[in-house]
Amino acid sequence: MKTARASPSLIGGSVKLRPPRAEPGGCQVSVRPYYPRATKLMRQFITIGSNAIMELVRQPIFLLLATLSSLFIIFLSTVPYFGMGEDTKLVKDSALATMLMVGLFVAVLSASASVAHEIRTGTALAVLAKPVGRAKFLLAKYCGLAAALVVLVYVNTLATLLASRMAFDAYGEADLVGLGIYFGSVALAYVLAGFTNYFLRRPFVSDAVVFLAVLTTIAFVVLAFFVELKRPGSTFEVGMYRVDYRLVPACVLVLLALLLLAGLALACSTRYDTVPTLVICTGLFLLGLMSDYLFGKQAEAGAWWATVCHTVLPNWQLFWLADAIEGTRNHAIPGVWGYVGKAGAYVIGYLGASLAVALMLFEDRELS
Repeated sequence: MKTARASPSLIGGSVKLRPPRAEPGGCQVSVRPYYPRATKLMRQFITIGSNAIMELVRQPIFLLLATLSSLFIIFLSTVPYFGMGEDTKLVKDSALATMLMVGLFVAVLSASASVAHEIRTGTALAVLAKPVGRAKFLLAKYCGLAAALVVLVYVNTLATLLASRMAFDAYGEADLVGLGIYFGSVALAYVLAGFTNYFLRRPFVSDAVVFLAVLTTIAFVVLAFFVELKRPGSTFEVGMYRVDYRLVPACVLVLLALLLLAGLALACSTRYDTVPTLVICTGLFLLGLMSDYLFGKQAEAGAWWATVCHTVLPNWQLFWLADAIEGTRNHAIPGVWGYVGKAGAYVIGYLGASLAVALMLFEDRELS
């Protein structure tokens, strides 16, 4: 009898081979690849997570919100406010608020599309029917959701930095050149996505998201480093000196808040559909904004119920850095990245508790 030979690609790779097993009569069975358990688990996790992010960025609502939010942030910097010298502050605050509110909707809609929709359509049952644990499934879905939020915040961060460059006071004028370059990059992203969709039969939405991220990055580099900004009474002429890079840690804090909110939305989506999840997350967001006012004084006075509520509710004020940026008057904020690190530790702890609750709710969920 002929003995089956292993493929050279398997021998040359990291896949182990089981030795041939002799059967009665001197025959040998075929050699089959043997994957270590840790490698198999990691491959399953990466597959589920990559499929989750591809499903999310292919949603038309994701592309729509990413595009409209970035364009609206740029548009905010071209409107005269007559804010008594606080025009640039209004632009920066509005840009960060837009990023946060759009991220709230994207987190809730993406969590519902990633978990609640798959439970309702039976896709989750088909995946979990294979040797895939529910904890692995849920954590991989969250990683895909987090990656989609990173893409959204990245695009909006570039728009926010450009808005800080293009903002003007009552004595200035709108930067029409910068406005045209940025809007042109967004339009070109859609044109290229349409080209790849028509001629290469590629998905339009996901390609548009990729082109949007790449072309807005190019537009930012061009406007920040190569396009001169000449305005009456301005100290600097080169655009790179007008970008307020102190907004970078502020945008990172907004991303951390959205990652925390995504964990809460994922926990809610294991039991509820999109609308109830949106209502619950909005309520938690509003209560978290007023947490210090509602429960802070009572907690300091020793009321146990206020302490519990103040601890359980996420304090979203920790992730808002706009007031500190304006308080430093164009100077670097001392210890800002250390504060971002502490906020990240807070998010990790709270997120771990949120995902643990999500797993508890998902374990006994009937999927049939």
